[in-house]
Amino acid sequence: MSQTGGVYIILSFIVALIISYITTPFAEKLAFKVGAVDVPKDNRRMHKEPKARLGGLAIFCGFLVSVLAFSEFVLPTGSLNKGLIGILLGTLIIVILGIFDDVKPRSAKLKFLIQLVAAAIPVFMGVRVIVITNPFTDELLRLPTWLSIAGSIFWIAGVTNAVNLLDGLDGLAAGVSSIAAIALLSILLLVHSSSVTLLVMAAALAGACFGFLPYNFNPARLFMGDTGATFLGFVLACVSIQGPFKTYVAVFVPLIVLGLPIFDTTFAILRRFLKGQPIMAPDRGHLHHRLIDKGFSHKKTVIILYVLSAVLAVGAIIMLLTDMFRGLLVMIAFVLVGVFAFNKAGRHHEEQEKKEEPEEQK
Repeated sequence: MSQTGGVYIILSFIVALIISYITTPFAEKLAFKVGAVDVPKDNRRMHKEPKARLGGLAIFCGFLVSVLAFSEFVLPTGSLNKGLIGILLGTLIIVILGIFDDVKPRSAKLKFLIQLVAAAIPVFMGVRVIVITNPFTDELLRLPTWLSIAGSIFWIAGVTNAVNLLDGLDGLAAGVSSIAAIALLSILLLVHSSSVTLLVMAAALAGACFGFLPYNFNPARLFMGDTGATFLGFVLACVSIQGPFKTYVAVFVPLIVLGLPIFDTTFAILRRFLKGQPIMAPDRGHLHHRLIDKGFSHKKTVIILYVLSAVLAVGAIIMLLTDMFRGLLVMIAFVLVGVFAFNKAGRHHEEQEKKEEPEEQK
């Protein structure tokens, strides 16, 4: 990577951060004007008063300006960067859909259909996995065209919804997405990726999230809404199937980097299926809800999930630098330590509650 590329990465992060931070108050005012307000109506909501939910518009603005300013729309070969154009067109559809949904919720089936259309645009413009590597033999496997296209579309749509479902606590989706973006950026730098556009997109996404977090961390002033959560998932999914991610890491590394929202969504689908509930029906069984119900505070729950997301990201990077088994070994060790600490903290909380019960009864 050239020195200019390194400067572009830094500038794209800073520009996205500043614009996101500055435009968030304007997004809040716009949300109240158009009625994009989240009113707590059930026990799934963790807030007690109406909150604006168009904050994602500021994240999108920060990202868009940064990408337009520092990305390569014309490749070194002289050809047009169709992948970048496809991603920007897809994100535009996702953001417009998110705005309409934040103002007046649309049906889950309609949203998913539009998300598939949005995902298909970058895929048909070259943003897809074509060849993967067998992690056990290093043998290159070329995917059939239909599988390459269909798999990439459903990956993008799936991650888009996974991040959206994760957006249940103040600062959670923005923080986890920024960690994932930094992890993807780190991997691109470690493998000496020559794609300035991918590096800029990852840096810009992280910067836009950091600019929004001061307004969104608990207690949140406003929410990102579907506008922001689906946008974050869409961009992360697109970045994760390009460049060096087309090797075996196209299956493993992005899956681990984005592990928290993906696993949470997978278990949610299985949980609802086993209970005979509609797969797209909301419930209070997500990981962040379970931690809250265990007695952890809002902030502690978010920090726990930040740490878990960071552990997954580190494990993915170790896997890339060494091999799959060493990466998994590190992650398993971290998870076991985390489970031990979690159980100990839970028992401590229960003991504290028991000590306080007699005083309350008095």
